[in-house]
Amino acid sequence: MESPRSSQDGVRLLNAAYVVPVRPRGAVLENHAVAVSGERILDVLPAEQARSRWPHAERVELPTHVLLPGFVNAHTHASMTLLRGYADDMGLTKWLQEHIWPAELAFVGPGFVADGTRLAIAEMFRSGTTCFNDMYFFQDETIEACLAAGMRVSSGITVIEMASAWASGVTEYLDKGLALLDRYSGNPLVSFALAPHSPYTVSDESMQRVAELSAEHDIPVHMHLLETAWEIQQSLEQHGKRPLRRLEKLGMLNRRLVAVHMTQIDGDDIARFADSGASIVHCPQSNLKLASGFCPVARLAGAGVNVAVGTDGAAANNDLDMLDEIQTAALLAKGVAGDASAVDAFSALEMGTLNGAVALGIGDRIGSIEPGKQADLCALDLEQPETQPLHNVVSQLIYAASARQVSDVWVAGRRVLENGELTTLDVGGTMQAAAEWQRKLQDFASRKATGTGR
Repeated sequence: MESPRSSQDGVRLLNAAYVVPVRPRGAVLENHAVAVSGERILDVLPAEQARSRWPHAERVELPTHVLLPGFVNAHTHASMTLLRGYADDMGLTKWLQEHIWPAELAFVGPGFVADGTRLAIAEMFRSGTTCFNDMYFFQDETIEACLAAGMRVSSGITVIEMASAWASGVTEYLDKGLALLDRYSGNPLVSFALAPHSPYTVSDESMQRVAELSAEHDIPVHMHLLETAWEIQQSLEQHGKRPLRRLEKLGMLNRRLVAVHMTQIDGDDIARFADSGASIVHCPQSNLKLASGFCPVARLAGAGVNVAVGTDGAAANNDLDMLDEIQTAALLAKGVAGDASAVDAFSALEMGTLNGAVALGIGDRIGSIEPGKQADLCALDLEQPETQPLHNVVSQLIYAASARQVSDVWVAGRRVLENGELTTLDVGGTMQAAAEWQRKLQDFASRKATGTGR
């Protein structure tokens, strides 16, 4: 039996000016501590009480900070950070078909994905994100980069009716993805989702196979859906019905569906979607930049739909800053609804934390600061000119704070950002790799523009 002293050696007390645990809803706890042991949260309690209970525990003092759950980026394409700024100021179809897909065909491989993912992780840690839901190729490289850095990842098993360097077709995409599901089963930092790209790039037969595998493995289906008006027209012409009706017929519209964008959802679809228990991932900055439309977030939330937030990839955003994305989501929801009370500050915080975890099927593990959950945490220093005076902690966090104020981040109890410094990544090497890819991509774009080939 351990002595009282030895049993406390592994306990750390994170003492913060404020703790916003997300659950209980609306709680803002002043001068509280989060007790952490290993990967998990032991307790949330007043700082003085914590010191009395664990007098020998390691203490991390956050005297001017708010401590909250790490952000959950519910939709991104991490390694596309290497395409940040590569093609801007054009509509989705032209952006994809004339610029992004050709560049991916030329360059996407294990090295591209590994280097791009490391760059994405660095950016996400520095802005408080502790988990992201990815959709891309070479998922093995993404997972290994995340494990090395200590990032939590929901890895998408990509499905698309298009050959790539990763797979020759749908069967191979699924086989490779399911092999990774088996390989990493039980790893606490890794979960999975099936990731059919979109209704217009995946056939009925493949969609049905995805629906069957989702039910068999009880994992989410993560896909772009109702993103543009063109998608609706294409579905009507090819299938005689709107995309959501088509997915419903194929057995896809259920609690495991994680639908991304949803700018074209109408009143009938909202009721149908709400009844299904499916989740939506709102990517406001990407939707605005590509002029895709507006997701009616307030109406969806009012109907009981679980709405999360994602950044999309940096090629379309052009950053992975979840705090900035949440702020945009809150403000845009008010404008779209014509109601200043729509999506209040706390609701916006939920969208960027617990709602994302729920959408990914891991809400019992992360997304709030509760005993027994994984210690995925983020601290922001509020004693900065931008967030003073401090009339309301959550309002200042959502409407005024910036990623520059993120000081410390923990994933499963591991401190991956300490006083603003990354602790698990080679920043210099990551930046050098990004510069090399910049050179290659610029050369490719120049030769493509002049018609001189690859």
